[in-house]
Amino acid sequence: SRQNRTREMQLIPEALARAHMRDRLHEAEQERRAIRLVTARRMQRRAERASLRARRALAMAVMQ
Repeated sequence: SRQNRTREMQLIPEALARAHMRDRLHEAEQERRAIRLVTARRMQRRAERASLRARRALAMAVMQ
């Protein structure tokens, strides 16, 4: 029993390091997701502006 407890105590730092690494990986993935979302929104706004310019140009061409 005492030997098992000693072994468990020796494994605690390894378990903590593993949990810490898992947390860091999770944070990194969340950050990547947030960056992709910001990029996608920026691209969507750019596409919307381009579409608006194209519609205006078409309307001007039709009016002439």
